[in-house]
Amino acid sequence: MLFPGGFTFPNFLADVFSIFIFVLWFWLLITIFGDLFRRHDISGWAKAIWVIVLILFSYLGIFIYLITQHRGMAERQSQRAQQARDELRQVVGFSAADELEKLERLKSSNTISNDEYQRLRARLVQ
Repeated sequence: MLFPGGFTFPNFLADVFSIFIFVLWFWLLITIFGDLFRRHDISGWAKAIWVIVLILFSYLGIFIYLITQHRGMAERQSQRAQQARDELRQVVGFSAADELEKLERLKSSNTISNDEYQRLRARLVQ
């Protein structure tokens, strides 16, 4: 408890807030470690230095990593998501040609409008 006086409402709020901050810190730490160890563009020594910084200077290290590496984190996450989608399409047997054929049938049966057809077709062709 942060405040004297036993179990009071301010003590409860302070405890809830401190638990929230701890969970947030832990989640960010796991996210950063995941990104750090999946990286191929830095050496093992640089990863070790980042780990030491993240352990010794917990909150400060997390903020420094997020500020300096935010763009790279987003790009790597986007690439991993695209790779996972491509792998899923291969396993399931997804074919862009099959999906275009389905869209054609939906358009010819007037289930979807021409605008919707163009929007979905553009997304498929990407």
